[in-house]
Amino acid sequence: MFRPSFPIHTRRLTLRPFTMGDLDPVWEYQRLPEVAAHMLWEPRDVVGVKVALERMVREDRLASEGDCLSLAVVERERGLLVGQVELVWLSERHRQGEIGYVLDPRRQGAGYATEAAREVLRLGFEGLRLHRIIGRCSAANTASAALLERLGMRREAHLRQNSLVKNAWRDEYLYAMLRAEWP
Repeated sequence: MFRPSFPIHTRRLTLRPFTMGDLDPVWEYQRLPEVAAHMLWEPRDVVGVKVALERMVREDRLASEGDCLSLAVVERERGLLVGQVELVWLSERHRQGEIGYVLDPRRQGAGYATEAAREVLRLGFEGLRLHRIIGRCSAANTASAALLERLGMRREAHLRQNSLVKNAWRDEYLYAMLRAEWP
């Protein structure tokens, strides 16, 4: 089992497990159409966010394959919750994981998502001792693709019409990094 010591501090951020007290700030960004546009879910009402948050609160460790570590991204200076990052343990045998992130659009452009995702890569490679970590995004989500590239991940695939999302076929990019490539 892998459970990081919390809170985790980066230069400008604190990463910590979610609490039910995070309902309002999470609802503030998960309700937005521009956030949900690239997600598997539609904009969430407060009840939908509460259900999602109840799940994220329990995702504070990686005990076995398939588990997800969901962390609140908090701007240290002002104490504002600005988004979420996650690490999914895809395969124990093959030592593989996947990163994901969602950032409040009002906080984008400051490098917070890159800083938080870089820390999640560190947790995966150094803490969980993963061999390979992937990141996936909609091919239409150019900001997410650029973030994965800033992290040093390489695009390994453009999967055409890979997913049926919201009644439309969606192309997807697949990025990856090996532990040997981790700085």
